[in-house]
Amino acid sequence: MSQITHIIKRDGSQVSFTPSRIANAIYRASVAVGNRDREAADKVARQVVKALEQQLQPGDIPTVEQVQDLVEQKLIENKYATVAKAYILYRNERARQRAIRSDRDSMPSGNIPWHKLWQSLDWAVSHEVHTTKHLNQKIRDGKFHEVITAAEAAYFEDVENAANLILQRQDEIRMVFVVGPSSSGKTTTTTIIGEHLARQGFKLKTLNIDHYFFDLELHPKDEFGDYDFETPQALNLALINQHLVELFAGKEVRIPYYDFKTGKSHPNHTPMNLEEHEIVLIDSLHGLHPEMTADIDDALKFKLYIEPLLQLKDSHGHYARWTDIRLMRRMLRDASFRAYDPLQTLLHWHYVRSSELRHIIPYSTTADTVVNSGMPYELPLYKAKLGARFAEWSETLKGDPLRVDAYERATRVNTLFQEIDAVEDDSIVPENSVTREFIGGGIYKY
Repeated sequence: MSQITHIIKRDGSQVSFTPSRIANAIYRASVAVGNRDREAADKVARQVVKALEQQLQPGDIPTVEQVQDLVEQKLIENKYATVAKAYILYRNERARQRAIRSDRDSMPSGNIPWHKLWQSLDWAVSHEVHTTKHLNQKIRDGKFHEVITAAEAAYFEDVENAANLILQRQDEIRMVFVVGPSSSGKTTTTTIIGEHLARQGFKLKTLNIDHYFFDLELHPKDEFGDYDFETPQALNLALINQHLVELFAGKEVRIPYYDFKTGKSHPNHTPMNLEEHEIVLIDSLHGLHPEMTADIDDALKFKLYIEPLLQLKDSHGHYARWTDIRLMRRMLRDASFRAYDPLQTLLHWHYVRSSELRHIIPYSTTADTVVNSGMPYELPLYKAKLGARFAEWSETLKGDPLRVDAYERATRVNTLFQEIDAVEDDSIVPENSVTREFIGGGIYKY
């Protein structure tokens, strides 16, 4: 057992020293470069702890920076140069994000779809749902159903426009990606896009990227036992790329099968081939990630990016954050379809946000079109379903230095909910709505 009991975080708080966190950080860097040697990560972590103990005087408490400096040193001494580079790059990126981060958890400005954002704001203003005050007035005036009808119409218009763009390139496109961060509405949108294209005579075949996960034991995890599924390195990107190349060459491939109950991948499981003029339809977090389709000509791809671009301002002039909307969506979906307690989803969200800022949003500008899945009527429904929990978390997570991220998100959402009237009855939400992907009761299977 290590002689070190505590460590000082960057904000000055002291938390328990957990050597496994060092091993997990090293292993995560290894995974990023295709190396899944957990024993090597544990070995280097032990060397880091030993060196740290030798550096410290009795009673000294190490800092996070001291630990990270030693990780870099020991990786290089052990000749893990590529892993060291990945670790250094990740550390530098985190430092850069901290330096530029304000009190807003927003996209880098170069990755914001400004034209689409302006359209969304213009729509919200013209329909008088651009502030919490206006939204509440619609509810109190008995016009909530009108908000739902208008919002759904706008979403379906977006999707239809995307389908028409695909039709304009029907002679060359062989694959359609529906891409976006977690709980942006990819699955429903993929289904609706598929229905629209099928009505136009397209032959479609869906490739389920989830079956390309590596075995669970090969994923990095934290000291709480939480696995990081959000990184693209959790997927066998090289195999996805290989299978797509072979499919387009007219060959049959055998898709692996991933058993989520056991966390095991079964290779060469399901045969798949493409008929002439058949299009591959893919719903994936990481569809824009270059490695997934490295050997596929860009002319063959159509990439749709989806995000809930809700434009709703509170009484203090702060806009509801898209990431918070997606967090609430995922809580409801996880609880309904995966038997996860919403608190688990909240505590895992830092992985989600970190991965999308590094691996999804930076590629958003490579998409061919953007669809807005944000519905102004969502928040009143979500307050009815989750409001009490967020109020509870904003109290119970306070003061826990290991749960700062979760506490800040819970407090922010709870503050927003204080300004929004709750709506209990969700029966007027259409069965084919993207919102049904999260609250259940829809016509599509997920």
